[in-house]
Amino acid sequence: MDNELQTLRHTAAHILAQAVKRLYPQAKLAIGPAIENGFYYDIDMPVSVTPEVLAQLEAEMKKIAAENLRIERFTLPRDEALALMKDEPFKTELIQDLPEGEEISFYKQGEFTDLCAGPHVAYTKKLKAFKLTQATGAYWRGDSTKKMLTRIYGTAFATKEELESYLAAVEEAKKRDHNKLGRQLGLFTTSEEIGQGLPIILPKGTVVLRTLQRWVEDEEEKRGYLQTKTPFMAKRELYKISGHWDHYRDGMFVMGDRAEQDDPEKEILALRPMTCPFQFQAYLTQTHSYRDLPLRYNETSTLFRNEASGEMHGLIRVRQFTISEGHIACTPEQLEGEFAGCLELAKYMLTTLGLEEDVFYRFSKWDKNNREKYIGSEEAWEAAQDTMRRILNDLKIDYYEADGEAAFYGPKLDIQIKNVHGKEDTLITIQIDFQLAEKFGMEYVDRDNKRKYPYVIHRTSIGCYERTLALLIEKYAGAFPLWLAPEQARVILISDEQKPYAESVLQTLRDAGIRATLDDRNEKLGFKIREAQLEKLPYMLVVGGKEAESGTVGVRSRKEGDLGSMTIDAFIGKAAEEIRTKAK
Repeated sequence: MDNELQTLRHTAAHILAQAVKRLYPQAKLAIGPAIENGFYYDIDMPVSVTPEVLAQLEAEMKKIAAENLRIERFTLPRDEALALMKDEPFKTELIQDLPEGEEISFYKQGEFTDLCAGPHVAYTKKLKAFKLTQATGAYWRGDSTKKMLTRIYGTAFATKEELESYLAAVEEAKKRDHNKLGRQLGLFTTSEEIGQGLPIILPKGTVVLRTLQRWVEDEEEKRGYLQTKTPFMAKRELYKISGHWDHYRDGMFVMGDRAEQDDPEKEILALRPMTCPFQFQAYLTQTHSYRDLPLRYNETSTLFRNEASGEMHGLIRVRQFTISEGHIACTPEQLEGEFAGCLELAKYMLTTLGLEEDVFYRFSKWDKNNREKYIGSEEAWEAAQDTMRRILNDLKIDYYEADGEAAFYGPKLDIQIKNVHGKEDTLITIQIDFQLAEKFGMEYVDRDNKRKYPYVIHRTSIGCYERTLALLIEKYAGAFPLWLAPEQARVILISDEQKPYAESVLQTLRDAGIRATLDDRNEKLGFKIREAQLEKLPYMLVVGGKEAESGTVGVRSRKEGDLGSMTIDAFIGKAAEEIRTKAK
């Protein structure tokens, strides 16, 4: 976002706040920044912000813009600033948090004044193309222990044409939103009785996940991984060794209240947030030498994380999920080669799924100013990060660096992706761990006959299966490639007279490994075809008298249209090749 657009959007946030204060004088203002796709303002509102209220606020904003109010900046000493904002508790808190001697600036437009660092445009008339889009809840300062505010979102552009283009793109994104489309297509659902962040994957969605899981496990086996199956929970003592108890306990589901959890006499169990401490136990079952390394463990792991309610969304961020997890124990000399192998596997997965052009790479580092978040010495951290930076540069990865995003035990490469609404999430991670092997006593005997600790690489190859499914729904708007489609072909019967033949076609398809169903309902052919199209099926095989007599099927393709008559063997050959090559 360029500076001019950011300034315009920041001004739009102030005009929104002015509109709110005009219509609801008792409202209390918090913060209102410009963001990537627009702006928002957090406000303690006296009413629920319904679509009707949004429309009223937008109309008032248009009036303020038309008034062409001059926007003027001024500064005040701390005491005067506090006096000016005495009726705005959130603004007062912000002023009190400013360091002594910090300049305290305000912007005034007409009767409205707001605490702000700026900058803003000179006159409200500059705001010509804007739209309020939604209202959600947001905790003050992002802290769930503080007051829940109303966050009103909007967007603004320099021209109406740019605004209309953006809004059209938003509407297209809504059509692809997995949270809506996935339910429409019968891939997953949720239940209030079960709870937030705990989706139910329906049969069609389960087929997609099963197909992905088998593919991933088979591919990892080809690359020398040894699969484990470990418990879903463990005693707190395991997490104390790994450091999760001290650094991640609030993100875990743990038995008992805080007092019980801290009672050394009680046996306390916790659901696992990751698999590494469990797979380390597999390593410890025998003595290893350098000849055994690298040792690659993988697991299709069900994990549990106590996500905040405001963070959860569809299948992208949930409290129970399944991940393609793996851990590699290797010597220092093997580290770069193993890291490169993990990255190559991840890229292969992304390319096959069609997501490779949508991702970007983040080198996630520690924050040395937040020492309590991490284990290990500063020297060890800097050495590990230097090693990882060298590896990334050797591999010619185009990445950006982010402080404070590392795991508590080591730096990582995060493969990032955005959903259709522009929200960024991590899809795949590859982490270098230079500490946990020593904590768990994981040793190997090196060539010099000395006992040493291996490096450990924590990695995923496809990431979280639920999140990947969500992104695939959005990528393909529910029209999955044939190899992933939950229903690959539907036999559509024209008349009951041909039902025995249609059933034999169905069985032949299933015997060939093609996921197929039969539509033998007493409905018109056009209705059945339209319904199959709405369900985004890759193939429809029409069976009538002519087809039954000739031993063929009439093939309709989602991508290629009407392909005419084919023998069943010819269609199976075509479909099998498409599945084998994982064509998009």
